[in-house]
Amino acid sequence: MRAVDANALDRAVEGLPRRYPGPGGAVALVKDGEPIVRHAWGFANLETRSPYTAKTIAPICSISKQFTCATLLEVVPDPSALDAAIGAQLPRLKGARPTTLDLANNQSGLRDYWALAMLSGAMPEGDFRPEDSARLIGQTRSLHFAPGTRYSYSNGNFRMLAVALEERTSKDFGDLVTERVVRPAGLETAVFMPETGQLPGDAVGYEGTLATGWRPGINRIHWKGDAGICASIDDLIAWERFIDRTRDNVGGIYQRLSRPVSFRDGSPAYYGLGLARKTRWGRFMTGHGGAIRGWRLQRFWLPQERLSVAIAFNHESDSQDAAMHLLAAALGESFAPEPSDPALAKRYLGQWLDEEIGLLLDVAANPDGTISASYDGGAEILSVGSDGLARGLDMTLSREAGALRIERPRDAIHTLARPLAQCYGKGGGCDEAIDAIYRSDELESQLEIVNAGGNWFGGFCGMLGRGPLFPMAPAGRGVWRLACHRSLDAPPPGDWTIRVSSLEGAQALSIGCWLARDVVFKKQ
Repeated sequence: MRAVDANALDRAVEGLPRRYPGPGGAVALVKDGEPIVRHAWGFANLETRSPYTAKTIAPICSISKQFTCATLLEVVPDPSALDAAIGAQLPRLKGARPTTLDLANNQSGLRDYWALAMLSGAMPEGDFRPEDSARLIGQTRSLHFAPGTRYSYSNGNFRMLAVALEERTSKDFGDLVTERVVRPAGLETAVFMPETGQLPGDAVGYEGTLATGWRPGINRIHWKGDAGICASIDDLIAWERFIDRTRDNVGGIYQRLSRPVSFRDGSPAYYGLGLARKTRWGRFMTGHGGAIRGWRLQRFWLPQERLSVAIAFNHESDSQDAAMHLLAAALGESFAPEPSDPALAKRYLGQWLDEEIGLLLDVAANPDGTISASYDGGAEILSVGSDGLARGLDMTLSREAGALRIERPRDAIHTLARPLAQCYGKGGGCDEAIDAIYRSDELESQLEIVNAGGNWFGGFCGMLGRGPLFPMAPAGRGVWRLACHRSLDAPPPGDWTIRVSSLEGAQALSIGCWLARDVVFKKQ
């Protein structure tokens, strides 16, 4: 086990505010159960000029999911005991129902409810109440894959777990998670707050950049189980110390959370019980990120090194990138991508359509010879080796018979994508008559597509109201994009892929993003 490179780590910590600019933030590294970095900078509130400190309370967002699953295991050691309660929340679902563990492992096949909210008429800064979540989840009629066969991040999974635990215990979920996990682990100032518009303390999360300036992010959603814990960096230090202190206890809560996970066919999965599992630089780690408008957070635990990192930004810089940057410095590893052959990389550039998953894959060249592949809402850097394969941390691409093979073992995705040519002007596929009103029986919502003097827009109307118009553009013949870069939750869906087809003799659209795939809208 290599000792921490203290000088490199100090330089990396000192450079965080410049590398990831924003109003403020805090970071901690814990080694062998003791904090070796506890640092904060900038301001928690630009308007009141309150400094950001290690005691500043922040919404830890989806990092809460591991606490939800820890509470699950504490209350119900055999999670299958909640299967009936989970099924009762899906009264309209046809076919196989996901189990409690399918939800906790993000293998349920349920589409993400925050993404579906945007297809149901939500405004990006609108209200979202508990009754909205119950109705949105309760109207589910189909899954976007069979339970246990693939991975797809779905916040609603964890909300359903929280609801089932409340029914089981007749206790408020916030009280449960605090009594069973948060306080026993020593998080002294952490609190559960489901209302994102009423966060404790005076810290503010900011949208914007150095170029545009920062403005307070407006959040009005109610969340529970998928998020809800608010904590300081000192609280996260306590969590990391608890994890290290109980590392040899096979019955300890974090040991149970981080056990190996598999899909139904026995192949290894990389997410389970609210924790992502990764290997970087040959080192295994578990952790999770968190995000909402104005906030970005990340934590990782490397058991072999007994090393943890936790970071909080009250702005929208990449907290996972920052955490990895600090780990690389501490471990003496390179943060740069592998060398890439720019000539071989050209074979991958362009637009590709994964028909099986229903998503576009965009591949662009980078100045250093690597490529950026955008498929799951973000852009992954891949390096093309002398063997012609493009490899990233989570994805491998290869050329195959005029198509492109996508390998994402973490998600149990092994598919082919076909090239999608750009369309130009009339007769090139851009003149499709898709301006009309479409209806989704799944969501009981409508999509109106309009052509406004050559500019295309789509807007949804459903159980959450009448949402804004989103810009649309043709991606290729029979394929469109709808740009949704602001939503109730963060990160937003990004570009929805829209595929034009027919259903029962009428024009139909299959709409999907990484979080919610194959939602069908039929022309009225």
